[in-house]
Amino acid sequence: MVKITANKKYKRSFPVTARHIQRSSVSVVYVRAGEEAPVSPSSSSIYSFININLPLPSPSLFLAFGLSIAPFSMASISIPAPEAIQVLLSLLADDSSAVREASMSSLDDLAALNPVLVLECCATVSRGGRRRFGNMAGVFQVMAFGVRALDERDVDSVFMGKLAKIATSEMISSKELNSDWQRAATSLLVAIGSHLPDLVMEEIFLHLSGTSSALQAMVQILAEFASSSPLLFIPRWKGVLSRILPILGNVRDMHRPTFANAFKCWCQAAWQYSTDFPSHLPQDGDVMSFLNSAFELLLRVWAVSRDLKVRVASIEALGQMVGLITRTQLKAALPRLVPTILDLYKKDLDIAFLATCSLHNLLNASLLSESGPPMLDFEDLTLTLATLLPVVSMNSESKDQTDFSVGLKMYNEVQHCFLTVGLVYPDDLFLFLVNKCRLKEEAPTFGALCVLKHLLPRLSETWHSKIPLLVESVKSLLEEHNLGVRKALSELIVVMASHCYLVGSSGELFIEYLTRHCALTDQNQNDLDSTPNKRTEIKIGAVTPGELRAVCEKGLLLVTITIPEMEHILWPFLLKMIIPQTYTGSVAMVCRCISELWRHRSYGSDMLSECRVRPDIPTAEELLARFVVLLHDPLAREQLATQILTVLCLLAPLFPKNINLFWQDEIPKMKAYVSDTDDLKQDPSYQDTWDDMIINFLAESLDVIQDADWIMSLGNVFAKHYELYTSDDEHAALLHRCLGILLQKVNDRAYVHDKMNWMYKQSNIAIPTNRLGLAKAMGLVAASHLDTVLEKLKDIIDNVGQTIIQRFMPDLLLSLFSDGYRTVESDDIHAALALMYGYAAKYAPSSVIEARINALIGTNMLSRLLHVRHPIAKQAVITAINLLGNAVINASESGAPFPLKRRDQLLDYILTLMGRDDNDGFADYNELLRTQALALSACTTLVSVEPKLTVETRNYVMKATLGFFAIQNDPVEVVSPLVDNLISLLCAILLTGGEDGRSRAELLMLILRQIDQFVSSPVEYQRRRGCLAVHEMLLKFRMVCVSGYCALGCHGNCAHTKQVDRTLYGNFSNLPSAFVLPSREALCLGDRVAIYLPRCADTNSEVRKISAQILDQLFSISLSLPKPPGLSISAEDIELSYRALSSLEDVIAMLRNDTSIDPSEVFNRIISSLCILLTKDELVAMLHGCSVAICDKIKQSAEGAIQAVVEFVTRRGSELTEIDISRTTQSLISATVHATDKHLRVETLGAIASLAENTSSKTVFDEVLAAAGKDIITKDISRLRGGWPMQDAFYAFSQHMVLSVLFLEHVISVLSQIPILKCDVDRVEDSQVQNHTEDGQLEAAIFALTAFFRGGGKVGKRAVEQNYASVLSELMLQLGSCHGLASSGHLEPLRNLLTAFQAFCECVGDLEMGKILARDGELSENERWINLIGDIAGCISIKRPKEIQNICQFFKRSLDRPQKYQREAAAAALSEFVRYSGGLGSLLEKMVDVLCRRVSDESSTVRRFCLRGLVQIPSIHILKYTAQVLGVILALLDDSDESVQLTAVSCLLMILESSPDDAVEPILLNLSIRLRNLQTSMNANMRASSFSAFGALSNYGVGALREAFVEQVHAAIPRLVLHQFDEDVSVRLACRSTLRRVFTLIEIEGLLALLNTPSFLSDHRSDYEDFLRDIAKQFTQHLLSRVDSYMASTVQAFDAPWSIIQANAMYLCSSMLSLSDNQHILADYHTQVFGMLVGKMSRSPDAVVRATCSSALGLLLKSSNSCSWRTDHLDRLELTKSNHDAAESQDKLATTQ
Repeated sequence: MVKITANKKYKRSFPVTARHIQRSSVSVVYVRAGEEAPVSPSSSSIYSFININLPLPSPSLFLAFGLSIAPFSMASISIPAPEAIQVLLSLLADDSSAVREASMSSLDDLAALNPVLVLECCATVSRGGRRRFGNMAGVFQVMAFGVRALDERDVDSVFMGKLAKIATSEMISSKELNSDWQRAATSLLVAIGSHLPDLVMEEIFLHLSGTSSALQAMVQILAEFASSSPLLFIPRWKGVLSRILPILGNVRDMHRPTFANAFKCWCQAAWQYSTDFPSHLPQDGDVMSFLNSAFELLLRVWAVSRDLKVRVASIEALGQMVGLITRTQLKAALPRLVPTILDLYKKDLDIAFLATCSLHNLLNASLLSESGPPMLDFEDLTLTLATLLPVVSMNSESKDQTDFSVGLKMYNEVQHCFLTVGLVYPDDLFLFLVNKCRLKEEAPTFGALCVLKHLLPRLSETWHSKIPLLVESVKSLLEEHNLGVRKALSELIVVMASHCYLVGSSGELFIEYLTRHCALTDQNQNDLDSTPNKRTEIKIGAVTPGELRAVCEKGLLLVTITIPEMEHILWPFLLKMIIPQTYTGSVAMVCRCISELWRHRSYGSDMLSECRVRPDIPTAEELLARFVVLLHDPLAREQLATQILTVLCLLAPLFPKNINLFWQDEIPKMKAYVSDTDDLKQDPSYQDTWDDMIINFLAESLDVIQDADWIMSLGNVFAKHYELYTSDDEHAALLHRCLGILLQKVNDRAYVHDKMNWMYKQSNIAIPTNRLGLAKAMGLVAASHLDTVLEKLKDIIDNVGQTIIQRFMPDLLLSLFSDGYRTVESDDIHAALALMYGYAAKYAPSSVIEARINALIGTNMLSRLLHVRHPIAKQAVITAINLLGNAVINASESGAPFPLKRRDQLLDYILTLMGRDDNDGFADYNELLRTQALALSACTTLVSVEPKLTVETRNYVMKATLGFFAIQNDPVEVVSPLVDNLISLLCAILLTGGEDGRSRAELLMLILRQIDQFVSSPVEYQRRRGCLAVHEMLLKFRMVCVSGYCALGCHGNCAHTKQVDRTLYGNFSNLPSAFVLPSREALCLGDRVAIYLPRCADTNSEVRKISAQILDQLFSISLSLPKPPGLSISAEDIELSYRALSSLEDVIAMLRNDTSIDPSEVFNRIISSLCILLTKDELVAMLHGCSVAICDKIKQSAEGAIQAVVEFVTRRGSELTEIDISRTTQSLISATVHATDKHLRVETLGAIASLAENTSSKTVFDEVLAAAGKDIITKDISRLRGGWPMQDAFYAFSQHMVLSVLFLEHVISVLSQIPILKCDVDRVEDSQVQNHTEDGQLEAAIFALTAFFRGGGKVGKRAVEQNYASVLSELMLQLGSCHGLASSGHLEPLRNLLTAFQAFCECVGDLEMGKILARDGELSENERWINLIGDIAGCISIKRPKEIQNICQFFKRSLDRPQKYQREAAAAALSEFVRYSGGLGSLLEKMVDVLCRRVSDESSTVRRFCLRGLVQIPSIHILKYTAQVLGVILALLDDSDESVQLTAVSCLLMILESSPDDAVEPILLNLSIRLRNLQTSMNANMRASSFSAFGALSNYGVGALREAFVEQVHAAIPRLVLHQFDEDVSVRLACRSTLRRVFTLIEIEGLLALLNTPSFLSDHRSDYEDFLRDIAKQFTQHLLSRVDSYMASTVQAFDAPWSIIQANAMYLCSSMLSLSDNQHILADYHTQVFGMLVGKMSRSPDAVVRATCSSALGLLLKSSNSCSWRTDHLDRLELTKSNHDAAESQDKLATTQ
């Protein structure tokens, strides 16, 4: 007998008997070695306690819980709360964060209830310090929380002193600072100070000695105390200072920042105290003396320390102290303090900010003091102000977000400093700032400008008289280079303008300054950086040219709009800002300002009159010349084009009078074109279009003006303006064209010649843009002065070599190394000359260019321009050749045709120029593509002119160009024109090649066959390009095949049409028409359809549409051609052909109008038309070549080709001969073999089947079997990628409604050769597994048979149906035997059988069965293949119910077979078939008998499936056998095999759904007991099923058995509640469902209502704990008599094998105990549970258990039943400690003995 009692208060004791142990479920009972256990548990539950033969534990174990072994019992429910709190505290050092958080939460809750006890426990835990406890930070946090929770009446100064000593003792034991535990200790002391400030002060004062290692920590505590409680600290400040000052001089440098920070905090507290109590500030003489002493020490020693941290902290402290010390001391300290502060500005941004704050405080204290005059003269402040000025720039030096924020704060502090000085010394400060500006040192100047900008609005009245001086100073800075200074100066100018300080010439000067910087760009900044003799700049801020420009633009616009006084300065001065090159970038803003001035003008109509009388204002010619050229960029910033056009309209009265109306009409159109920039960007040629509009605008304006003198004056201005665009080639190019169009209007040849020379001299031909503009300008001039232009060009080309030689001859060595440069310059000149020749030919009159062009080409003058290497130069030469060709074409159009000499040589030049030169190092890919695109266009032009191409030249051109179809699609903007030009070239070759229809048709086929590779390409853009090319060529061919051709592609008859030369062939009428027109055979329609028809089903809609148009063009052409000789075609056939063609054209029309039309419908209509349009020979040719179409790389297209073949064969298969059929079959088989996509293969096989059906099936079958036999002999068909195509062919035949019978007859001779597997045997030798393989034909037939079964043909199905039951049954039984063989390593029999079984399933149409076999057939695990048998049986039962009786008869006999695997298969099948045995009558009874008899079989699988079959008896018969089935279930619930038990539970759930009461009642309690035993299984499915079955039994707990069953329910409720939050989700759901059922029997509304709460349905831990508290409340309120048993069961779960269940049990126990007021329950369990929680909390390895223990302990201690502990104090704990020490001594003594 063991008796347990508690110390001290727990006087009562009780004997621990067997009854108590059983009721309380003690998990372990210790007995001495060799002794008998006092109690033997009778429960078989896994929660029952375990007898462990261990030595009696040491008494210290009991003492740890406040318990001792005594000869008396205990009945009090009081618990040792201090020990529990100690354990909770120990968990603060747990490894799991969840445990630490839970324990901290519980301790915080307990501290709110009994802060004293928690503090006492914390004090006890903290005795060992950090060396014994790993988380002192957590302990100190709890202590701080407890101290803050104390009521004033509970504050014990002695105890608080102990806590303070604990914290300080820890702090003085370490030299660390700012660690987690130290900050927590500091917060504890600060919390104590909020109650007992004097106590904390005294404790801290004890350690405020120079020798204390914790001195730094103590001072930091005082600093934080002052910050948190200034009203408590300041009255005690004197004592602090009196103790700090004596040791202040001995503080080490490393500790000085802490002391300085403390002084800062103390001074801040003093300022706050003076704010709250201004008349009670305890600042007597002693305090002032202390402060003065500390101030002197910090100022004279610390502030000049070598340690930067010490200096910074000291300055911060001094900045707070300056307002508290005496004026005398402050004044004396200023000479030393100010330089010390200023010295910190040499450091980083953060330190400078701190220094500025201190300086601001100092300036306020010394200048704005109410107790006397300023302590500093302005002369004394000059150094300070000079130091502050560069600091202003620090705000913008960094764009980092953090630095920017600090810099902005510092900027404001600096401005406050200057404002403080300005309020006292405004005039002196103004002069100081102005003088700093005059020095022109960047940093001070920038600062001075910023300060002036800031102070000017605030001191405007004081500084009003000094405005002239300010204006002069600002004028002196206008040439400053630094961008930061410029930005500050611009902002100051705007501020000055807002105060009307800008007047007269100085105002114009400042406006010019803003305008100049509105034009600032990055290039301008680069120019500034490279300015010679420029002073070395100091970087001020990260100001970019863009930022400066934005500031100036905004300022100029604000000045214009918001300040009316500025109007007289701005107008007409702004017009002077338009012409100079310096202001080019600001023209948009200037124009906008002019528009705003015009809108707000006060001049009225006199605004323009002033422009005419002032000589310094630009003339109308100058403005027009400038504006027209600047219009060039329609996307320029600030809507430059729109602004210029607006101003032109406003200034129209300045120009000749007849221009105003024209501009009012044209300018709005131009503004509309550039108004939507986004839409403009969509047009790739928008720039060329806009430039042409500008030239046309200028030309028409000149035509309207009709003033020769004014036009020549404008030309002079244009020539003068070249200097404005020296570095701007795009505008210079437009200027060339403007001057060119102007010279076109001038008749003075000398004037034109002079300006042309000037134009060429001013052009930069090294720049392509400039060069092109010059060439176009020369072309424009040539329109009126061709000879003058050609003369100039000849002069240039004659001097090219001489110019280069003269440049490089002075130094021969230099020339040797200058080849590259010379080549580049030569390229530029030649490119320019080529372009000028080209555009001169383009614009010159057609009637006079023949001789010039022939001279240029015939004299090889052009060849001198062809030796260029740079891609841009090549493009220029190619463009020139193209322009020459176009000039020849234009002349032909104008009625003056002539042939182009040496055309083939020019083509060769072009093809050479467009190639990539390996030695050309400066040609990039995009430029190469542009060169090639231009070359193709030029080739097209040259091909289109006379004379015709030779065959050699044609082939050479095609070979060089066709490869462009395969070029990559990116960049699209470059590649697309290239491809378009290539298509145009091919069309031109077709149009100009051949002399008659036949030769053109041959040329067409030649080109089309070379394009076929692109039409059938897997790359989409190649297919699209190929189809576009084919379609375009067919269009051109159709135009000329009858009526001749036009080189320009005109339809019908035109002036360019070239008819066949009749003289070449003599008498035209004597020749057959076929000689002139192509024959239909020449078009090769069969082959063409095979190529283009798949494209009609392409994935790309554009390709589909184009390919349909291609077919339409082909047959349109074919129908327009003459009939072949000897071929008679009936009128009806002709009519059908035209109807089909009309239908095809309707389809094309639909595709054009409605892109959403179904592609499949379109394709079907195309096929229908082609079936009629193709002749027999064309059809055969198409079928023979169909493999290419079916193997198309695009799946959708390949499917379309297959569909077409099927349609052709179906409609016209009767026309094919045996040879045609054989060759077509071979072609389709070839397509099948090469088809990689399974779906395409199946579709191709369908085409073969269609061919067999509609032609000679025997021929097709022979070809297929021959191909299969050949594959079997020559290939490993099992490893063919994508499967064996012939096997797929067999599948196709077997699935065919017509061919299946024919195919079966073809292969029926090999039926008996399929191997038969033997029955199950225990052991299988390798020799028993044979391979029945013969020649290829036999194997082909075997595979064909298997495929036939799978196909489900009618003949095969009919043969199988006759013996369906026996075949199926034997297959299923053999499946068991083969799985037995597979388990021993022989897999081949299983694979063969599965193949046959799959074939059988497909034959009879059981696709579901086939899926089951495919899913699990080869799985050799016992459970999987047995389930497979059941799945197959279920499938058969559903599909063929009439066969069930015969099948069951066979399987019933099979259950007695000796082979285990066959019995298992039979049992599995019967268990499923019995579900559908409702109509079997007497056979069902025999089946039930057999199943009941075999539940004792040796195989657990047989037992399981026999039982499963019993519960699946149809519902109409189940009542008859219910009692018998329940008896079997009851027996198998105790089966030795767990799987059988699980099956029994599952079957019980099923049978209970329909069982009558009289069948269940006799075994209800037995079932309940067995189910409860299974609810503790480690198998989650078992637990879930047993819980669910127990809930199902509740339906029968009525009547006489109600009371007995309710007892079972109460016994199960704790386990249900605990497992409601099981690890397994299915167990949770089962428990919830069962609780809903069983609670209805208890009939307590509160419990039922609880089941509808969210916490009951949630899967979150916190919600589940809420549910446990709620249900515990219901238990204690309504089921008080059951709480005892609930507690006993729940306590047992403390040792459950699942940690989550342990945690659930602990929380439920704590919840019930915390809510119960039953003294008996509390007496029995409260202490026990408390002790077990403490033990689990300290011993459990699971974090969830420890965390829940923490929460549960908190729940117990917070409950109203545990109120007594709230008054507990430390005395009991001390006794416990002494007892613990005594017990340890006794143990040591016993061990020694």
